[in-house]
Amino acid sequence: MARVGIELTVDGRTLRCADVALVADHEVVVRVAEDAARRAGDAWTLVTELAAKREIYGRTTGVGANRDLTVDEDAGPEHGRRLLRSHAGGTGEPMPARQVRAMLLIRLNQLAAGGSGAHPRLLDALAGALTTDAVPLVHRTGAIGTGDLTALAETALTLAGERRWAVGGQEPVALDTSDALAFMSSNAATLADAVLAARELDTLLRASHAVAALSYLVMGGSPEAYATPVHEARPHPGQVRCAAEMRRLLGMRGVPQPGRRIQDPYGLRAFPQVQGPALDALDYLTRVLTVEINAATENPMVSLSAGDVFHHAHFHTAYVAVALDQMRATVHHVAELSASRLGDLVEPSFTDLPAFLASGPPGSSGVMILEYVAHDALATLRQAALPVTLGTAVVSRGVEDHASFATQAARAAGQAADAYRQVLACEVVAAVRALRMRPADLMDLPIRAAFDLADALLDPTLSDRPLSDDLDAAATLMEQFAGV
Repeated sequence: MARVGIELTVDGRTLRCADVALVADHEVVVRVAEDAARRAGDAWTLVTELAAKREIYGRTTGVGANRDLTVDEDAGPEHGRRLLRSHAGGTGEPMPARQVRAMLLIRLNQLAAGGSGAHPRLLDALAGALTTDAVPLVHRTGAIGTGDLTALAETALTLAGERRWAVGGQEPVALDTSDALAFMSSNAATLADAVLAARELDTLLRASHAVAALSYLVMGGSPEAYATPVHEARPHPGQVRCAAEMRRLLGMRGVPQPGRRIQDPYGLRAFPQVQGPALDALDYLTRVLTVEINAATENPMVSLSAGDVFHHAHFHTAYVAVALDQMRATVHHVAELSASRLGDLVEPSFTDLPAFLASGPPGSSGVMILEYVAHDALATLRQAALPVTLGTAVVSRGVEDHASFATQAARAAGQAADAYRQVLACEVVAAVRALRMRPADLMDLPIRAAFDLADALLDPTLSDRPLSDDLDAAATLMEQFAGV
């Protein structure tokens, strides 16, 4: 991790997705705002008082189908420990450290919202772990979008000293019965995956404007498809934004000049109409995630304003699952256009260059293999784009009879981002090769910055050779392309 020398104060209300990504990848001193710590303490006091007077799920009762079973008054903190131990049943690969850090920050911020009733010492323990980069060992598999029970139970037991740390460590924190369900009742692990995938997709979608613009230059595209009057006629926000970005990158001003063709292939001509839904889907997903990471979602929820505890279903993440399904579907469409442009780049009728951008004796293959690589990645993305919201589950003896599978949607979003990066890398390698074979006038165009970055990094050799290193290098350019 890189050291950035900054502090982040968590208040339960203003955490941004960018903050989650920052803490996931950098050493940041994390603190809890005083009013948030006070709010958490007041909620703990209130739920303790109410639990002495009435039944409260998970504190004075069992959980799931055991909700009607009253816990022995003399059980003390042992009931909470049994809950945590019985739910710490995750399996599969360990969650990567950056996802765990993102999860810890999100859970800390949710606890700081003051709806859990967990003791404030848990907030201090989470802030301490983040600041010192102490990372619990958390397994990936064990959630269906109705609470990351296994991951958070494992985390709580690690904080309590019953499980080993994957990285570092700190002094154990005491847990009592009121802390167990209060800590587990969250989708923080799912949200961590979703936030980090959304940030990655944001980078790739911004970079894709530059990638498409390079292909536009190679093929002598028509500016009419991006003209302002065209997009004012059907002003979907993402579509308008995409067209404006293409005009900026390509230096389009005033009345559009004629292109080489009366109409371009869809990869160029329909780019705003296909990229636009992805940009809009990302905006919606980011809004949903921002609400979730700042929400008091625990069941039961402690309400200081009402002076009461409410049993509810905030653990259900249908908003997240639906937003992620839409996000992956729209990204798949955009990736299809990238693969289409790659097919156009190797076709002489679109470029006036040799087939497959080959340079050498007759029969040279040039970048022929890139189409195979791109469509392999695209097939992976297609599988990742399949909707999870068409399935459900009935568990806990029929009491919990619906699931969003947002957890699986978030994992698939990460897979989609990885595959999309590979598709874009294939297009970059081909477009830069073509611009080297027939240079375009880039003198006054903003897109020149992207070409210069790629031109300096990619191997200039045009004879037939392995392209794997070029693809790896092109994939690393996306963060810089996103800022061109």
